[in-house]
Amino acid sequence: MSRTIPIVPAAVARAAHAARASAAGPAAGSPVGAQLQALLSYLEHEAQPMIVLDTEYNILAANTAYQRQFASVDQPYIGHKCYRISHHYDLPCDQAGEHCPMTRVRESHGPDRVLHIHHTPRGPEHVEVELRPILDSAGAICAYVERLVLVRSASARPNGAGLVGRSPAFNQAIAALQRVAPAMLPVLLLGESGTGKELFARAVHEASARAGGPFVVVDCSGLTETLFESELFGHERGAFTGASARKQGLVETAQGGTLFLDEIGDVPLAMQVKLLRLIESGTYRRVGGVESLRADFRLVAATHKPLPRMVEEGVFRTDLYYRISAFPIHLPALRERRDDIPLLVNSFLQHVEPGRRALAITAEAMAQLQRHAWPGNVRELRNVLERARLFSDDGVIRSAQLPPLSGLPVRAAPAVPDALALTTAHHSINGGAALEQAVLDFRGTRRALAAHLGLSERTLYRRLKALGLA
Repeated sequence: MSRTIPIVPAAVARAAHAARASAAGPAAGSPVGAQLQALLSYLEHEAQPMIVLDTEYNILAANTAYQRQFASVDQPYIGHKCYRISHHYDLPCDQAGEHCPMTRVRESHGPDRVLHIHHTPRGPEHVEVELRPILDSAGAICAYVERLVLVRSASARPNGAGLVGRSPAFNQAIAALQRVAPAMLPVLLLGESGTGKELFARAVHEASARAGGPFVVVDCSGLTETLFESELFGHERGAFTGASARKQGLVETAQGGTLFLDEIGDVPLAMQVKLLRLIESGTYRRVGGVESLRADFRLVAATHKPLPRMVEEGVFRTDLYYRISAFPIHLPALRERRDDIPLLVNSFLQHVEPGRRALAITAEAMAQLQRHAWPGNVRELRNVLERARLFSDDGVIRSAQLPPLSGLPVRAAPAVPDALALTTAHHSINGGAALEQAVLDFRGTRRALAAHLGLSERTLYRRLKALGLA
């Protein structure tokens, strides 16, 4: 939201005070209620869900878009703390291991934007939160306006297709994606093989203004120079032996959409200069052609290779590297987002093809999966589950059905092995006892305990809260 809110700041402060005094908020006929209603009427013109907060995190008002997307009939929100409604926390987000935009806005007196997992009537969802302050005549903050945007490119619940996750490392990548998607900057996706680069690239496309155009994938690995040029730019009839007709290249196919160059680190050095010319000038010629054609695409590239080192070694052009890396996004390896493994496992197991049945998995088997290093990342996890499916005659995957999880070094099990199983055991008596004992035995901060258990601080807080230990 970029417009200034036309409201008397003192009236907002009075409205905040009145709302704190009564969960029902100020009476609609009072002067304070009229001022608050005026602000709400203004926010009604916004298509995105928006709420008004006082300086103590209380929700004063909400527009219709918020009520439709986030409100629940059996859960009142006016006069309640925003962190209770959105996170089910008992204290502000920054005290529960998350970034709270209100903390940063208090310091800067300017807007702040963050990606959170919110509880909604549909379940947990990724929500982009933008908070803007309302200042009084003395320049002090007297209230806030918060805009909430549902992130549709990722799911925080089991989902058979698309990006799935809710760990801090995954959310950081999604937040970066949300920032750059509306722009036309080239995006460079960096990460190990199997981390879902094509899914992220498609998410960039679908969140951009070019979502209605084509999404064209170019696999740069394994292509010879001649074949790469023909695939990318197309060719004229008779351009080479076997070229019996004109062929449209993938650049032309991507007109008005997104061109995804997967494994761009494998592009032959001789072809890199032609690729650079395409990106810089926006023009190209078919192989064997003389006509200069105009390209119109948004570029997304990906690689698992260390491009800066390749630049130093002279096998990747410096100018091309700086052209494609305007906005790099690191995609976390699966071992960097272990909290997402139960979510990914349930997503794979719930995605049932015709003729197959849905499977369940024991807590012991899930804990075994979470302890593995996963050198092949999400792709390896999917293959392991597909193999286990064949041996699970009774519809339940147990440790015995899992293949030997070896290969690259496996991280040692945490000091409290049952703690990681809590995600799927739903805080069973044994798992809860293990975590409670860990809390009693550990000497240090909650952040240090989370690191000790191999959990994020936010995940640890959720589990402690469920056990009444927060």
